Amino acid sequence: MKIIVAVDQNWAIGKDNKLLVSIPADMKMFRSETTGKTVIMGRKTLESFPGGLPLKNRNNIVLTQNTDYTVKGAAVVHSVEEALKEAEKYPSDEVYCIGGDSIYKQFLPYCDTAYVTRIDFAYEADSYFPDLDETGEWEISGRSGEQTYFDLEYEFLTYKRKA
Repeated sequence: MKIIVAVDQNWAIGKDNKLLVSIPADMKMFRSETTGKTVIMGRKTLESFPGGLPLKNRNNIVLTQNTDYTVKGAAVVHSVEEALKEAEKYPSDEVYCIGGDSIYKQFLPYCDTAYVTRIDFAYEADSYFPDLDETGEWEISGRSGEQTYFDLEYEFLTYKRKA
């Protein structure tokens, strides 16, 4: 399983259930990486999408504690174990955890690859991703080199879990 996330200098990912910034190249990379694949997300992440609808051309798995929650076009599950069981229906290298923060933290132990868009700016935020540089369990296996969007610098990093 893989994780895909955009973080700022402090590993922040969002504020008020919204992304910190929308960078077109990041959105394009997200689409190209996940289209035709399976995505696991929390209910609040799903509800942050346009119209609160599942992502098109993907198998959507939504994790929520609300047992009455239903959404057309997605498998709704109520535990990490249930989500992992649902994800077993698909090739494991085509399953992506896409947030939010509590979902990332719960699924990180099951992931071996993390695609991280690292933004060279510190935003005001209320949700964070674990700092992969501090854990000692991950190492950078690929990087795009610095890119810019207006005056914002960022790079695409690939982290692999150490064997």
